[in-house]
Amino acid sequence: MYEIKKEIYQSLTKNQKSALCNYLRAIVKKSGNMSVDDIWENFVEDEKYYLELNCSRFEFLSEILYEDWFKSDTLKYLTECRKYYDYKEKQRPIIEANKEYEKRKRAFLREVKMSKEAPTKKQLYYYDRLCKKYNIEKKELISKLEARDEIDKIITAHNPLRMVEENDDNS
Repeated sequence: MYEIKKEIYQSLTKNQKSALCNYLRAIVKKSGNMSVDDIWENFVEDEKYYLELNCSRFEFLSEILYEDWFKSDTLKYLTECRKYYDYKEKQRPIIEANKEYEKRKRAFLREVKMSKEAPTKKQLYYYDRLCKKYNIEKKELISKLEARDEIDKIITAHNPLRMVEENDDNS
């Protein structure tokens, strides 16, 4: 798609070419099921309508909209955009799987890091208060991970709302 941009719309300025290409790419992205010819026809109809109202985004198209070179360049670009978005859509499951893998990897590495760090004062204090509140024998907490897990275990075991939710799920 990026290579074809160098070959098309040679008579347009850099800004005109960029604006037109961005607009056409957005149209292709929005119209997933339409053919390239249908997109071209809709584009021409819309531009003709806006040029008649004198409120077109692309005033420079009034002179070249019906030129053969403009049509062929636009169809080339629309075809390349369609190929790009079709390819991107086919890659979506792979990209999503990679994102999920990276997310799990970050979570695992975060837990490894937590297992090597001493628990914070807040964690120790909160754990101590929970043990006193529920008359639980305290353990010696070695890491942030262990402290997090112990606190979570106490809260899960003694939180009446969680017990009700779990019973509702089991029913």
